[in-house]
Amino acid sequence: MDFSLFLQQLINGLSVGSMYALIAVGYTMVYGVLRLINFAHGDIMMVGAYICLICMASFEIPFLVALCLAIVFAMCIGIATDKIAYKPLRKAPKISLLITAIGISFLLQSLFNMIFTSTPRFFTAPEYFEKNIEFIGLSISFGNLLVPILTFFIMLIVLFILYKSKYGIAIRALAFDVQTVNLMGIDANRIIAIVFAIGSALACVGGIFYAAIYYSVTPTMGTLVGLKAFAAAVLGGIGSVVGAVIGGLIIGLSEVIAIAFFPELSGFKDAFAFIFLVFILLFKPSGILGINFERSRF
Repeated sequence: MDFSLFLQQLINGLSVGSMYALIAVGYTMVYGVLRLINFAHGDIMMVGAYICLICMASFEIPFLVALCLAIVFAMCIGIATDKIAYKPLRKAPKISLLITAIGISFLLQSLFNMIFTSTPRFFTAPEYFEKNIEFIGLSISFGNLLVPILTFFIMLIVLFILYKSKYGIAIRALAFDVQTVNLMGIDANRIIAIVFAIGSALACVGGIFYAAIYYSVTPTMGTLVGLKAFAAAVLGGIGSVVGAVIGGLIIGLSEVIAIAFFPELSGFKDAFAFIFLVFILLFKPSGILGINFERSRF
């Protein structure tokens, strides 16, 4: 493989990894607050992609407006899921929350399968997504450049919210000690709803960019991508926002570059994320930036 081809695959890997990273941040934030692996998170990604597609295809709404509408809808779904399914089980055993999350995942998949059928729908990306940019002998699509840049800025925004805003302080306090937060007069349920809203918005953005780059939307698209994003969150150190981004980038890069070097292994592409995760956790069970939950959050 020559150097230019390697750079090309590196950029493609960063693009794929950035989409995993966006979804992984949502996983890690919900886990940091509730100790809940929200397996419905990947399906929120699917919902956002479908809403964006409907807005563009049926109502001829411009992409950026459709993106914003999809984000708002996904945030509402995330908040509603917490209020209806998770809030009544706050004091229940964690296994009850986990089973509920799996049930919500199947519910969303079945609902969208019933409405849109299982046939993949073509996602029409904006023309500028497909525009190629020539750089040092490489031909890179604007979409593949946009996703990593956007992911970086979103990570900075999330970190700013967590460390510089009053809601961020409340989120980190809630993650550390729920009872103390309640005693201080903070509405814990409201803060949890904000966490679900932020996580759902990130999943929605990741899903829309995933659909825009792969030109396809299906009711089950969030299952495998969601599992890979969960693997990315664990790899980076679940509970760490920066770790989730690093984990997503590592998994995306390992997928793309491994297939570029060993094309005969393309049939095992989806297994690379989990194989890589196993090897990392053998040597560092807490993940790359694993957090000591007795001392800090995020």
